[in-house]
Amino acid sequence: MNRREAIRKTALGLGTAAGVPTLLSLLQACAKEDRLTWTPQFLKEDQALFVSSFVDFLLPRTDTPGGLDVKADIFMDLMYAKAYDEDGQKNVVAQIEKFNQDCKAKYGAVFAEMSVEDKGACFREQEANSPKFPKNVWGTSVGPSEPVGFYRSLKSMALWAYFSSEEIGKNVLSYDPIPGPYQGCIPLSDVGNTWSL
Repeated sequence: MNRREAIRKTALGLGTAAGVPTLLSLLQACAKEDRLTWTPQFLKEDQALFVSSFVDFLLPRTDTPGGLDVKADIFMDLMYAKAYDEDGQKNVVAQIEKFNQDCKAKYGAVFAEMSVEDKGACFREQEANSPKFPKNVWGTSVGPSEPVGFYRSLKSMALWAYFSSEEIGKNVLSYDPIPGPYQGCIPLSDVGNTWSL
């Protein structure tokens, strides 16, 4: 083998060696992400995938962090593990199973495996058919109330987890750990962004 041929083969080998990791990373990026990156405390893996998919669809990453970025799904799993009694935990598991069964019957797949379009249709249907939270004044319910159902309570917990996270409280919402003087009457335009405290 002459010198020129040896250099050509060496360059080709180096190019292939450099290209393989890039190709593998592209393949991994295109692969369907259906595994958890955390260990659930209470939920089984398929139930945790449901909660993570629900949170990700409800609160996707845009120019602000998404629900999974602030670990709202992990918070919800901990709430089920630590704050719910046994009956409440059984109810959550049963409701997740029912939600997934309904999705499979209507869309041909459990929620975590549905297309974005089908998830959107599912959410629109749930919004239209789920009872609303009762009206309230300063946190006290006013008028008759009925159970809001699984979808609305799951959505509420996801939103609570998201907006009470440190990342959103400090970097997305307005945040003033030491508020200034009380100003009882100011124009709404001076208020600006929603406040986290």
